[in-house]
Amino acid sequence: MSSPSIPRPADRRITGVLLAGGQGSRMGGVDKGLVALAGRPMAAHALERLAPQVDELIINANQNLEAWRSFGHPVFGDDIGGFAGPLAGLHAALKRAQHPFVVTAPCDSPFLPADLVERLATALHAADAQLAVAKTFDQPHPVFCLCRRDIADHLGAFLAGGGRKIDRWYGTLKVVEVPFDDEEAAFRNINTRDELAEAARDLPGAEDAPRR
Repeated sequence: MSSPSIPRPADRRITGVLLAGGQGSRMGGVDKGLVALAGRPMAAHALERLAPQVDELIINANQNLEAWRSFGHPVFGDDIGGFAGPLAGLHAALKRAQHPFVVTAPCDSPFLPADLVERLATALHAADAQLAVAKTFDQPHPVFCLCRRDIADHLGAFLAGGGRKIDRWYGTLKVVEVPFDDEEAAFRNINTRDELAEAARDLPGAEDAPRR
């Protein structure tokens, strides 16, 4: 697996999680991460950006599992049924991560920042926080977060009580918001076919990207 260019001490190593457990309802119910973007699955672009930033990479998916396994990383589904949202994916990831910190990114964000993990980790440790979340101007991006693995039981209790809203859960933790105002476009995600076509035009080197 890919790993950071500068090795981290064991107590600060990070598991990266690609969140691909949704139903893709706004794109006609297809598995968004597997939709082709510039000749490759959209998730391939996100994985390429995330992999060099982490010490381990795993994928949360609830359908088309064989297709997701073809990317070469461990794949796991939610422990809570019914497509319960990104918090269910994060909870399952916290239970499976090998390292003490976990960072998440969605499969439909092929432009995610190359320095996402570094900046989140720096802020989290400086604030001695439980969770760091990316923010551009007034807009938080809760699916781009870094958290401590040891909050798994806390999140599990929140989900068991029927909680699903990310901001409500955040309110129970020590959270630091990390500004990425200089990289606002990096957090765009792809929800429709029109956005997919636009992303294909904007992706650097898209016309030369190898096909899977």
